[in-house]
Amino acid sequence: METNRRMGVFGFSWSFFLLAALFLDGKRALAELRYSVPEEVKESTIVGNVAKDLGLDISSLVARRFRVVSESEDAFFEVNPHNGELYVRKRIDRDGFCQGRESCLIELKIIVENPLEIHYAVVEITDINDHAPVFPEKLQTFEIGEHTLPGRRIQLHAANDPDAGINSIRTYTLTSNENFEINIRQSDSEKIPFLVLKNSLDREKKDKHSLLVTAFDGGKPPKSGRLNVSIIVLDSNDNRPTFSQDVYQIAIQENLPVGTQIMKLNATDFDEGINGEFEYSFGKALKRKMYDIFDLDKVSGEIKIKGTIDFEENELFGLDIEAMDKGPNPMIGECRVMIKVVDMNDNAPEIEVTSLSERVQEDSKPGTVVSLIKVKDKDSGLNGKIILQITNNVPFELKPSYKENTYSVVTKTVLDREDVSQYEIILKATDCGEPPLSSFKTLNIQISDVNDNSPHFQQNPLDFYLSENNLAGASVFSVSATDNDLNENAAVSYHIVREGRKNDLLSFLNINSDNGHISALKSFDFETVKSFQFQVVATDSGSPSLSSNVTVNVFILDQNDNPPVILYPVNSNGSAEGVEEIPRNVNAGHLVTKVRAYDADVGYNGWLLFSLQQVSDHSLFGLDRYTGQIRTLRSFTETDEAEHKLVILVKDNGNVSLSATATVLVKVVEPKEAFAASDVKSSAKVDEDTDVTFYLMITLGSVSVLFIISIIVLIAMQCSKSTDYTSKYLQETNYDGTLCHSIQYRSGDKRYMLVGPRMSIGSTIVPGSHANTLVLPDRRRASEEVGSVVTYVG
Repeated sequence: METNRRMGVFGFSWSFFLLAALFLDGKRALAELRYSVPEEVKESTIVGNVAKDLGLDISSLVARRFRVVSESEDAFFEVNPHNGELYVRKRIDRDGFCQGRESCLIELKIIVENPLEIHYAVVEITDINDHAPVFPEKLQTFEIGEHTLPGRRIQLHAANDPDAGINSIRTYTLTSNENFEINIRQSDSEKIPFLVLKNSLDREKKDKHSLLVTAFDGGKPPKSGRLNVSIIVLDSNDNRPTFSQDVYQIAIQENLPVGTQIMKLNATDFDEGINGEFEYSFGKALKRKMYDIFDLDKVSGEIKIKGTIDFEENELFGLDIEAMDKGPNPMIGECRVMIKVVDMNDNAPEIEVTSLSERVQEDSKPGTVVSLIKVKDKDSGLNGKIILQITNNVPFELKPSYKENTYSVVTKTVLDREDVSQYEIILKATDCGEPPLSSFKTLNIQISDVNDNSPHFQQNPLDFYLSENNLAGASVFSVSATDNDLNENAAVSYHIVREGRKNDLLSFLNINSDNGHISALKSFDFETVKSFQFQVVATDSGSPSLSSNVTVNVFILDQNDNPPVILYPVNSNGSAEGVEEIPRNVNAGHLVTKVRAYDADVGYNGWLLFSLQQVSDHSLFGLDRYTGQIRTLRSFTETDEAEHKLVILVKDNGNVSLSATATVLVKVVEPKEAFAASDVKSSAKVDEDTDVTFYLMITLGSVSVLFIISIIVLIAMQCSKSTDYTSKYLQETNYDGTLCHSIQYRSGDKRYMLVGPRMSIGSTIVPGSHANTLVLPDRRRASEEVGSVVTYVG
């Protein structure tokens, strides 16, 4: 026996079967291995080298998480991830694990990852003869009446041997005697011994027989167990109760309520009196658990449900029933009731998640495997047929495997984390029973971010308005872009495009690369530059990085930083003083002179008003506050002074107005003196005009050339501009002699004008705009080019 054990441990063999070679979504072919190992082998006994049999690279087993998943509740086997060997993890008691079944198989699931592979192996546990037959009792006693006819059968206790196959019970023997012989009836998977009467007994010769029954198994060498049988010979009761059938067959549904009657036996005994009365009982060889499931009424013969009937535990029950009469020499009738259990749909399907990738990249291709699923149902037939489906609307689908009830969950479409960052996949397994039963399982899948979104500006182009005389070095405005990605893929940095640009203004701009704040390193002067344009690029920190740009239009807003300048009168030393002579006989309304002034600012800041700050006689002279014209209010009298001093204040309309003063001395002369002075002036004027005419011709020629060059430059600049905004200086049509000016520019689909005095004919002021800004009707054609013209009127 020890030799057989060693042979079982060290001489077992394995066989390799290639069951199938199927491809599922580009996966490697799966195969099933088959090994065998005897029971009771020592722990760490090597069963076979799984990695070698599967053709796996042994050096990569640890990195690929080479492991075994047992289908049984107890993990009897494990694999060595360093050499690929399958070994016994714990002691295996085949008799307890397989409970006498002929074939004892353990299915193993072998998994490697990166890429994911599943292989299946079956290990057959072979039996060894480690148990001897055992009878439930040492002594069994029977009473037999004399004159009992030969052929009387007495059922003996069946011996129990947990071993299986050839090592289980093979035969029973009986000690040699004249009256009895042993007979064996095969019942299901066991042999039941019967003591058969060969010859009638004679109590007067011998009233007691002692026999020895021996049970042998099929091991080499065989093992045995013994049962002492005592036969007591009684007086004649020569009729035994009989059943209408030796074997009854009925079918019942599982899960019947306790107390349900499933059948009623009806045996008969032809004897009279007490010899014809009998009681029912279970056979002595009946297993103890049958007493917990069924109840037999000894008087009526009714068989009722006492415990739980579960098809998944037992599909068939065999009940040995005896009917024993009450005569002085009781006789027993026997029958067998075969009870077939009909399966009911009382078990919901089970969903097992074999493998799950909890994070999936959003750029995964359709068909990427995220989980492996196995379903099972303890019921049979249609009750165990399972339909697995995904119940909610998610971009995943099920792919069946070649192995029944095995599925993979794969991506169905392209994923987008910015649209949905997490999915709940609800699996529903439904059997085909009536009514059907279902179970659910939820898989949580996180979508990992990839850098697939460029930074985005909410508006392009961006328009900013900056007052002139800004503080150098201070932040003037900022740009901001958003990125729908996560973490470093959404970390945005900014820079100004300077390459290939000839705009010197960009050298005075600096941008904070982290927050987009733009600061100016110099103060801007509206009188020097009215607007400029540049581009900002926003770049994320992904790999590879993505970027986008925005066009920034900057418009400089005028501030009242220029005081009015007196153009007339101005004397030779540059001071604002002048002398005017007028005849004494002029009438009221006579134009004495006109004060001319200029302000470099625009709009209200350049809108000039004139006022008399000082005058010797308020009744003689009046000043137009808008044009600067000085006129007489009445005729001169003899009593009026001959000389008058007028001080004129010129003031702009800024929030904090700036001003300048001019002094005019008016001398009243007699008419002849005035004419003489006029002639002298005319003569001087002729000489002066000669020189002026020459210089004017040179000036006009230069201006014409410069004008043509300016037109060409403006056309070239307009063609190179990408945005639709311009600056215009328009000539005031209502000329009144005072220098004033306005600015017209375009932003988007609107035109704006900064105005001076007496403008805005046919224009309207936009609510919420600057007080000196007008919106003009756009009379341009789409193809018209907008230039910039500066016109001074004086």
